Amino acid sequence: MTKYVFITGGVVSSLGKGIAAASLGLILKSRGLKVVNQKFDPYLNIDPGTMNPYQHGEVFVTDDGAETDLDLGHYERFTDENLSRSSNTTAGRVYLSILNREREGGYHGGTVQVIPNVTDEIRRRILLPAEETGADVIITEIGGTVGDIESLPFIEAIRQIRREVGSQNCAYIHLTLLPYLKTAQELKSKPTQHSVKELQGLGIQPDIIMVRSEVPVDAGTRAKLSLFCDVDPSSIIQNVNAKSIYEIPLIMEREGLGKAVCKALQIEDRPSHLEDWALMVDKLYHPAKKVKIALVGKYVKLHDAYLSVVESLLHGGIYNSAEVSIDWVDAEALTNREKTAGRLESADGIIVPGGFGNRGVEGMVFAAEFARTRRVPYFGICLGMQIQVIEFARNVLKMADADSTEINKDTPFPVIDLMPDQNGVILGGTLRLGKYECTLSSGSLAEKSYGEGTVWERHRHRYEFNNAYRENFDAAGLKLTGINRERDLVEIVELQSHPWMLGVQFHPEFKSRPNRPHPLFREFIRSAVEYSDASGRGNFNS
Repeated sequence: MTKYVFITGGVVSSLGKGIAAASLGLILKSRGLKVVNQKFDPYLNIDPGTMNPYQHGEVFVTDDGAETDLDLGHYERFTDENLSRSSNTTAGRVYLSILNREREGGYHGGTVQVIPNVTDEIRRRILLPAEETGADVIITEIGGTVGDIESLPFIEAIRQIRREVGSQNCAYIHLTLLPYLKTAQELKSKPTQHSVKELQGLGIQPDIIMVRSEVPVDAGTRAKLSLFCDVDPSSIIQNVNAKSIYEIPLIMEREGLGKAVCKALQIEDRPSHLEDWALMVDKLYHPAKKVKIALVGKYVKLHDAYLSVVESLLHGGIYNSAEVSIDWVDAEALTNREKTAGRLESADGIIVPGGFGNRGVEGMVFAAEFARTRRVPYFGICLGMQIQVIEFARNVLKMADADSTEINKDTPFPVIDLMPDQNGVILGGTLRLGKYECTLSSGSLAEKSYGEGTVWERHRHRYEFNNAYRENFDAAGLKLTGINRERDLVEIVELQSHPWMLGVQFHPEFKSRPNRPHPLFREFIRSAVEYSDASGRGNFNS
């Protein structure tokens, strides 16, 4: 029977439940178990797709086109399992389903209530991946903090799950903060005690308490937590800060998390096999080279808005034994060629990631021009590819005021335009989402990077390369090397005369893994290392 692990948070938010859930997924998978992670968010949005990146951070996209919480990216990167839309549920999606059913007469005129109707729908969605995947263990992260009003139906639902599946098939992990008072030189356990008491008052007794602290948890504090929270001392797991999130599964395994979860779920504690992961972390911590990548974007004040891009750059660095430092460049600050040159002069590579709207676009165009004329490695993703096309049209093809119709509806040269079937359609829910096939040109940089002629990549966008201008670009040397044959859409462009200047309409960052980097990020960082070496600044003593 499928086993269930629920991870809740207490005391404060932003303690890293997503990393803890992802780490546990890897730890259990390393024991030979089939694991699926999922996230339940208490907010009322249907999904994060239309939320401001500054409020929510990155929107992660699954193969089946679901716009999800960024924690699903952590789950996929750690467990190397492709998730689906059933792996992320919001309160908004739960209530929408219930209200649609009520309007259709699904409750036969009965009163619709939080209990049992809302909790039943939450439970149904928690149990769904077991039917879809046959997983041995499903790890469910409950968003928010225990005590939040909006979380109450979710807490009640997971309380009911244990009664439904049996205590031997269900375990609760509570992640809390142990504040350290420097003046008293003491860890304070009282906030955790109160948080656990709140959880107990809602009918849930945690099997494992995971504590975040700035200093090691001493035996006295551990004993106090065990006594007042009614948890075995061996099931109090310290979650210490690490240099990299990728070290956390190794730390958690040494702390005994895998053993404690196996005990709580009454399953055999098989030996874990994290040797390859440990080698990857060791390579991360001992690079031979260094490169600086300028990330030119419009949401750079919140780094989580580009989380998967940042992690993918890191993955490429691990593969190439290079330390990747990111220079966060606000595109709005690049107002002319002189400022752009001064700001990007020290970059070994330039990446322009995705985004919506016109803010910062002109600065991105200046960045693309700088990369093209200075022969600096350039990687354009989604909007970044469109920027590459716009810059080339203006400065090489001499199409004055060439633009995307998203930015300028009256442009005389709409080199980026809406897909034909989207004209007149409003934004919400109309994006091209999920994985699509892409055929690569023989001998192209893309094909050499992938090592194959056909690939599947995830998308999240509305505007496309305008096919009316294909011949213009191809003749001038901006080759269209990736095509979606089903709809005849341009997916990849690359500048033939440049060492490495490539743009993709899809989002390769969603498929990159720390021990298996995406081919394009791997090759982009390789090219940046070569550029850095040629400039004489690629070594640590330079």
